[in-house]
Amino acid sequence: MVFQILAFLLLIYGGYLSIHIGTSIPTFACPYNQECPGTCYLISVQHQAHNTWASLFGFRGKAFLISLLSFVLLFIVINKAWCGYVCPLGTIQDWITKLRNRMGISFSRYDDLSFKRLKAIKYVLLVLLLFIPLGMSNSIFGLPLFSHDLGAPFCQICPGRVITPLFIGDTSQLFIDFTNTTTMIMSSLGIIVLAMFLIGSFFKKRFFCFFCPMSALHYLFSRFSMLRLIKNGDNCTKCGNCYRVCDVGIKAIAEDIEHSYMVKDDCMMCFKCIEACPENDCLKVSFLTMPVFKSTEEGFFSRNLHLNSEMQKPSKTIIEDE
Repeated sequence: MVFQILAFLLLIYGGYLSIHIGTSIPTFACPYNQECPGTCYLISVQHQAHNTWASLFGFRGKAFLISLLSFVLLFIVINKAWCGYVCPLGTIQDWITKLRNRMGISFSRYDDLSFKRLKAIKYVLLVLLLFIPLGMSNSIFGLPLFSHDLGAPFCQICPGRVITPLFIGDTSQLFIDFTNTTTMIMSSLGIIVLAMFLIGSFFKKRFFCFFCPMSALHYLFSRFSMLRLIKNGDNCTKCGNCYRVCDVGIKAIAEDIEHSYMVKDDCMMCFKCIEACPENDCLKVSFLTMPVFKSTEEGFFSRNLHLNSEMQKPSKTIIEDE
């Protein structure tokens, strides 16, 4: 939690200290917050895609590749821990979860069918945020050019555009733009998505992360990362603890005993699964093959009081042998 708070302060208020950390950051560093010290890669890639094919295969294509390389180099250091420990939107959702816990309201999970269907949304959004800017300057599949009023389309509906400026007292994004039909629709969608973000995060842990296109982009490069979440299936008893504490409800972390690499596309690498595992050396996180944190029976029992509060709902065993 301390690291999360420090990362949040950096990405929200770092501009006051004249800090600059680049334009290809693998998390929601939103430039709509004027004091943000960097730029989320998603807005960068949308602007870069807004060029003709000739430009993209020329000088601007080189700029695109350099930006992508910068993103990958930053990402592979800590993998999807960018989601678990750095992302401001992730931290805000965790704060909402703490509020719900204090109010004594239980959380809910997706059933298996919904989980499988809904997780595709993040990939659809990733494709659209590239496809639409490309279609502003190029006719794709014979379609007419898209309106330039779409700008960076994902940013117009991203809750980070509205919510992160609020932390510096800036309410300028909290409005509906009636300039024309396109801006009215997109800004209205932005307010609707913000409401869904706040309400959904209250009833489901890390609600927005499940649909996040940044998470989808992360997963494409995840296996190249230096930081890895590893499982020794031989030591797994399928107790289900790891599933019960997983904020996004990844059942494979408990059921899969065949594969060693456990970072799934919805994983945030928060490592709660390791904390909840009672088996020695069943789950571990390593950096360049060097162990950083691993599950132990002793560690499990020392954290037992914390785990009881985390796992109180649902209380029934989730994983059963078929």
